[in-house]
Amino acid sequence: MILLLYALNLCIVQSSVYQAPQTDVCLDKAEGCGCDQLKRSSSKPETTADSDSQKPNVAGGQTESSDNMVFISAGDFVMGTDRQFLPLDAEGPARKVFLDAFYIDKFEVTNAEFKAFVDSTNHKTDAEVFGDSFVLDGLLSPEEDAKVMSTVANAPWWLPVQGATWEHPEGRDTNIHDRMDHPVVHVSWNDAVSYCSWAGKRLPTEAEFEKACRGGVYTLYPWGDEVVVDKRHMANIWQGEFPRENTKEDGYKTTAPIGSYPPNKYGVHDLIGNVWEWVHDWWGTNFDTTYRTNPYGPETGEERVKKGGSFMCTKQYCYRFRCEARTKTSADTTGLNVGFRCAKSVSN
Repeated sequence: MILLLYALNLCIVQSSVYQAPQTDVCLDKAEGCGCDQLKRSSSKPETTADSDSQKPNVAGGQTESSDNMVFISAGDFVMGTDRQFLPLDAEGPARKVFLDAFYIDKFEVTNAEFKAFVDSTNHKTDAEVFGDSFVLDGLLSPEEDAKVMSTVANAPWWLPVQGATWEHPEGRDTNIHDRMDHPVVHVSWNDAVSYCSWAGKRLPTEAEFEKACRGGVYTLYPWGDEVVVDKRHMANIWQGEFPRENTKEDGYKTTAPIGSYPPNKYGVHDLIGNVWEWVHDWWGTNFDTTYRTNPYGPETGEERVKKGGSFMCTKQYCYRFRCEARTKTSADTTGLNVGFRCAKSVSN
């Protein structure tokens, strides 16, 4: 298991689109939490649902929605940024794109919803097939911790744990009985695609996720430019010194129940923090300012895009809990801080 961790000096570029507050302009260090390059030593083929070689159907499809989906109207929005906190992630340039109307889940897919899918289909997740998944150090029982024989290179807080699955998030001796309203974790891109297909939906494109995240505004976060507003934490991220101490000032050590924090102006919850969310796109870094309609990333690639950051993100490590922030990993990789939500197209 190999993980490369980049220590980045943040490069800030002038932008005519958005001026970040000075307190957020430059950081001394922005190392990653390590989840951006967790990869399995061997791979299985990607699922055939939502075929990776084809454009997702963003211009047609079902028109009906449910109470747990939010309608996002068609129109232009500014994707990316010219003030790139993490330039190697290709957060820029800022570019105007047009998206057809779509629906997106109001919340991340929960354990209860994923259980219904598994009960209906007998689906086996990639974590179950491979027999392990990645868990943050410090969360295992002494018995399970004693069984761990290795850590991830350059990110020793990530442990490959035998028996860690969506039903056993911190190892075999844990369960989700009191976490049915938490986002499902230890799910791969393949698992997410399978669930969305079963539900009559699909994964959102990166552009759709980012538009939904922004909520019609262009600020650092969906609600504004400050992490804490009127002494209220607005998302589930890490407080304290990562990875040694999480002071849980936002109320949670790991995942939070869906809807624990206020929605953005579109009425969508938890688009940053809580768990990373898979999107459809292959990872790409060659973007320009050409005006595009319904962009969906490269035609092929080796890794899939994740958006939104997680409960492990801080400004010092993995400052990716911003709408334009992005990372990637292989489609079969799973971990304690990765989940998803679904989208659905709207007929013209």
